[in-house]
Amino acid sequence: MTTITASAVKNLRQITGVAMMDCKKALVETNGDIEAAQDYLRKKGQAKALKKSSRETSEGAIFFTTSADGKSAGLVKVACETDFVARNDKFQAFIKQLADQVCEQGVDNLLAQQLVAGEGDVEALLTGTIAELGENMQILDSRKMEISNGAFGGYIHSNGKIGVAVPLETDQPCDDVRLEKLARDIAMHIAAFPAEAVKADQVSSEVLEKEKEVFTAQARESGKPDNIIEKMIDGRLNKFLKEICVESQPFVKDPQVSVSQLVESTAKELGVNINFSTFEKYQF
Repeated sequence: MTTITASAVKNLRQITGVAMMDCKKALVETNGDIEAAQDYLRKKGQAKALKKSSRETSEGAIFFTTSADGKSAGLVKVACETDFVARNDKFQAFIKQLADQVCEQGVDNLLAQQLVAGEGDVEALLTGTIAELGENMQILDSRKMEISNGAFGGYIHSNGKIGVAVPLETDQPCDDVRLEKLARDIAMHIAAFPAEAVKADQVSSEVLEKEKEVFTAQARESGKPDNIIEKMIDGRLNKFLKEICVESQPFVKDPQVSVSQLVESTAKELGVNINFSTFEKYQF
């Protein structure tokens, strides 16, 4: 039997764009013949992925999942070429498997990870899905979240173009359905509102400086004294922060209360401390 070298596998990978494991298998099947291995991969449909890799991906979908024990969650954003494929059952099954993978294994070196459900690695799964559905695809974003106690809330908008993950950490175990509902309601709220951060002190200095420049230019147009202008800028910045920070926004289901007030009242009902300090939001 011909010995298959790592350099031969790498070479075939560069030519076809197919996953390393599949390249090795093709070389084994063809006794190390590079050209025959390329034909083998074409017949399998896998080499099609390379031809599609330069095509624009402006559509796609987002998927959220949690682990069985509720202590970790995965959120992924995957692009494809058309909305038709984004809504395809096989594409949806692919992004679900990818979200489950991220939830279990995290995002480090994602493409090279061995699948927790199925054979091969993530790259082979992606390549195979591209070949099967006939469109270029890209994994744009992915994140794993973990908590010790509490609940996750996930919300995917009906068109699949907006997805949010919210972890609510508690100071003691709490499996009350009201906590899960709160987490999901906050995720739905974030999907509907512009949201840069949970709290004002989490907003980056770059964002603040950019807004301050705009507000300063607008204030100077008024022709008012510098001390008045300074107060105008401070006021507008404070208003801006309230608008983009989730905790100070009026809750989407009940604008009479803020999100932070909703969290506080739920914490009192449940008799636990709830820490809401982060979220992830993906959208197309």
